Amino acid sequence: MITDELETLLTPEVERLGFELVDVEYQAAGGSSVLRVFIDKEGGISVDDCALVSDGVSGILDVEDPIPTEYALEISSPGLDRPLRRPAHFEKYAGELIKVKMVKGFVGRKRIKGVLVGVQDEAVVLDVDGEQMQLPMSQIDSARLVPIVDFSAKR
Repeated sequence: MITDELETLLTPEVERLGFELVDVEYQAAGGSSVLRVFIDKEGGISVDDCALVSDGVSGILDVEDPIPTEYALEISSPGLDRPLRRPAHFEKYAGELIKVKMVKGFVGRKRIKGVLVGVQDEAVVLDVDGEQMQLPMSQIDSARLVPIVDFSAKR
């Protein structure tokens, strides 16, 4: 898959610049293809951080030319509903509410929301309504944090 190749190509430069490469998305759409690189660091990401990483990875992309067609490069923070892809992501956010989309239906469900317990034996463990479910990582299509918004806070 091209995103895995891009992640392997770009991770060393992103880390050299002091950031974590969280995710890479490539959407091929004829003349308007987009390569999105999601980065993070302790304390969050600024526009200047995005510009720094954009400059750093642009050179690598120009030299290596992993995408033969034209595309727009976007560097972004993963946002409040950040994607969880690697075991380390799931371990870091244990105790948080997440939503998971499975490749196929799993115990009769394709979408599952629950509190992340952790990772065990190549499976993500969720507490769903008081019951623990083990979701095989190989069967997870996507997983994201569910942002908790406090509407009672006053400005």
